[in-house]
Amino acid sequence: MKERTLGSLIEIAIEREDEAYNFYMDLFKKIKDKSVKDTLQLLAGEEKKHKEFLANYREGTYGPDALRLTDVIDYKIAEHLEEPDIKEDMESQDVYLVAAHRELQSYKFYKALADLHPDSEAKSMLLKMANEEMKHKEKVEYLYSNTAFPQTAGG
Repeated sequence: MKERTLGSLIEIAIEREDEAYNFYMDLFKKIKDKSVKDTLQLLAGEEKKHKEFLANYREGTYGPDALRLTDVIDYKIAEHLEEPDIKEDMESQDVYLVAAHRELQSYKFYKALADLHPDSEAKSMLLKMANEEMKHKEKVEYLYSNTAFPQTAGG
């Protein structure tokens, strides 16, 4: 497959981030639980920040080292549990599981694009975006585990 230009990859990534923002805001409209709504707004805001970052990166405002790879704990919850159907007034743990699946798909998207490229600025940027999505997955899987399996007085 022909290597895409960094600019065309950034355009695709911007579209993906826009879709993710809309996904979380649509889900936000279906949920009544305030704390879950707050989390969905936070996730949507993160996707909006990614879109802004990518636009600024495209314009040359940020250099290739603007994002850093960080260690992420992968609980692998989304890999082992089925994604629930989206419906009105879902249980909070189901919302977090849907979000974990969404972030896993975003990670796979960026990772697959990165794997198509030899070592380059494009590959590095795509791997860093994949890492950002894994950080989101870590957050929502943490929320899932604490919601689905709350701490009890006995330990």
